Amino acid sequence: MSQFEHTPRECTKTFLENALEVLGVESELAYLLETPHRTVEVELPLRRDNGDLAVYHGFRVQHDDSRGPFKGGLRYHPHLNADHAQGLASLMTWKTALMGVPMGGAKGGINCDPNELSIGELERLTKQFATRIAAIIGPAQDIPAPDVATSGREMAWIYDLYTQLNGHHPDVVTGKPLELGGSEGRVEATGYGVAWITEAACKARDITMDSARIAIQGFGNVGSHAARYLAERGARIVAVSDVGGGLYNSQGLDIDVLLDEVENNDGKSLSVSEIQGSGDAIDNQELLSLDVDVLIPAALGAAINRDNVDNINADMVVEAANLPVTCDADASLRERGVMVIPDILANAGGVVVSYLEWVQNRQGQHWPEDSVNQTLTRHLDAAWRAIRQRTSEEDFRLAAYSVAAERVIQTKTLRGFLL
Repeated sequence: MSQFEHTPRECTKTFLENALEVLGVESELAYLLETPHRTVEVELPLRRDNGDLAVYHGFRVQHDDSRGPFKGGLRYHPHLNADHAQGLASLMTWKTALMGVPMGGAKGGINCDPNELSIGELERLTKQFATRIAAIIGPAQDIPAPDVATSGREMAWIYDLYTQLNGHHPDVVTGKPLELGGSEGRVEATGYGVAWITEAACKARDITMDSARIAIQGFGNVGSHAARYLAERGARIVAVSDVGGGLYNSQGLDIDVLLDEVENNDGKSLSVSEIQGSGDAIDNQELLSLDVDVLIPAALGAAINRDNVDNINADMVVEAANLPVTCDADASLRERGVMVIPDILANAGGVVVSYLEWVQNRQGQHWPEDSVNQTLTRHLDAAWRAIRQRTSEEDFRLAAYSVAAERVIQTKTLRGFLL
C-alpha cells in the first residue's frame, strides 16, 4: 500500500497481508481470511426515562470460526460502526489462534454513549440488543464478553435474557460476575497478561525490571492492573493518565495510592487535582512523548498515529489496547528501531481467561485463582516462545500474525472448503 489507513479494518488487513505475503498464501485464500463470515446490524429503539424515543444501532461481526465458536467482546461507544467492528473481529481471530485457544473471532456492540444513559436505560438497551442477536449467539456458536465501556453487569443482563429464551446457559457469555458463574482472575487477566509479556519483552531487550521506566496511557481496568503487577515486579511506573488527567514522577508513582484514588472515585477515573503531591500533572500527549523504556498505550485505538509518531521516545511500545498504533505509525516505529509488542499478544490474557470461564461453565466447575493464573501463564509462555522462534529481527507483529494465520489456514485446510 502506498499510503496506510488509520481505520481498524484497514490496519488489521495491512498487518495480515504482510504475514500472508511472507507465508506465500494464494490470493483466494487470503481474501477468505480477510473477510468476515457474517456482519449483522440491528436497529435498537429505546424509550428514554423522560419519554423521548432514541434509536441506536447494534453490531455483531463474526469473522472466523474455523478453530471453534466465535469469541469477542461488546463495546458501547458512539463512534462504533460495522467497519470498526469488522477490524476488531478480525483481530480476535488472530488473537485466539496465537494464544492456542480453540475459538474464533468476533466483535460488536452498540453505538451509544453509556455515560448519557441511566442504568435502567442501559439494561433495556442491552436486553433489546441481546434479543435481536439471540439467533446468532450461543454457547457453541458465539460467546460475547465485555469490552470498552461494558463489564460483568452487561454480561449478566445478556445471560438473563438468553436464559429466558433458551433455558439456563451461563456459558453464553464470559466476563460475568463470580456469583453468576464468572471466573476467578478474569477481571485482572488482561492486565496480568500485559505485565507478563512486558517483562518477557524487557528481558529480550536487555532491560532489567528493577530499572525499567514505564509510562501507561489509560488507567482503567487493563492499565491499572498492569501497573500494579509491573510495580510488584520492581518496575518504576513514572507516568499514568486517563480521562481525568495524568501524573508524572521520574522517581516512580505510588501505584497503591493511585488505585485507592480510582476506587474512591467510584472506579471511574483519576482525580488529578486531589493527588497532585504524587507527581506533576501532564496530559495524554505529553505522556506519549516521555523518554521512557516502555510505553504502554492502554486506552483506545489509534493513540499513536502519523500525527504524533515522531514524538515517541520510548524504546518499546506494548499494545495493551486494541490497535493503539496505526499501521503507518507502526511502520515508522520499526524503521526507528522501536520494539512494538502487538495487541494480539500483549492484551490476550483476557480472552484466555474468558475461554477458561467458558470451560468451567461447560463442566459445571469453579476453579481457584491459582489454577486459572497457572493455565493463563502457560498460554502466554507458549505464544511468546512461538513468536520468538519465528523472528530473528524483532518484528513481533509480523511474527505474531504469521503464527496465527498459519494455524487458521491449517484448520481450514483440514476441514475442507466445499459444502
